[in-house]
Amino acid sequence: KEFAERSQMFMESLDVDEVIAQLLASEGFTSVEEAAFVEISEIANIEGFDEETATEIQTRAREYLDRREQELNKKRAKLGVEDAMSEIPGMTLEMMVALGENEIKTVEDFAGCVTDDLTGWHEKVESETVRHPGYLDEFGVSRPDAEAMIMAARVQAGWITEEDLQGDAEGEGEDAKSSDDAEAADGDAEAPPAKSEPEAKAKAEAEAEPEAEAEAEPEAEAEAEASPADGDAGKGADA
Repeated sequence: KEFAERSQMFMESLDVDEVIAQLLASEGFTSVEEAAFVEISEIANIEGFDEETATEIQTRAREYLDRREQELNKKRAKLGVEDAMSEIPGMTLEMMVALGENEIKTVEDFAGCVTDDLTGWHEKVESETVRHPGYLDEFGVSRPDAEAMIMAARVQAGWITEEDLQGDAEGEGEDAKSSDDAEAADGDAEAPPAKSEPEAKAKAEAEAEPEAEAEAEPEAEAEAEASPADGDAGKGADA
């Protein structure tokens, strides 16, 4: 199914026949962007292609991307999404259109978002878990990237400064270090102090002495009981 979808996408985007589209898909090309910006030799080396064919495919790919960008930019402007949104690191025209369709049209609007707004979240409804999609769901933006984009927008909007961001990052690092130090201290407190070799030897000898004495006592008693008997035997012999 994925192969068929990619082949169809190349046919429509590049205006090529099914055979060429399938060859591109079978060689691992997954997007028009790849075809537009790879080394020309990567396309020319496909079996059945030559440099002239590869050049034509790449030209069509770039022309398609230019047209698409113009269309998206018009749509973005029609939605009222301000130009300054494009200055947020990681932001694309496609994202700006998707945000505009969800009434996120200014840097301040975007700065007021939380990570869940962009990436989606889960909610427990009775016995089921329901997932709510985020504004940028279709773009596969990770939570760390979404958070970084929001922080950049807050800096751009003047809500915080770059120094604030650096301070937060340093604070998180110190908190993590303090936590590690505390765990290490707890581990040291729980473990008994290691004894030096002389101390260990002295302790072993002290523990061994009562055992030796306990073993010696029965032997002494046995010898004491045997002594009178030996004496009586001697008397009998004399008699």
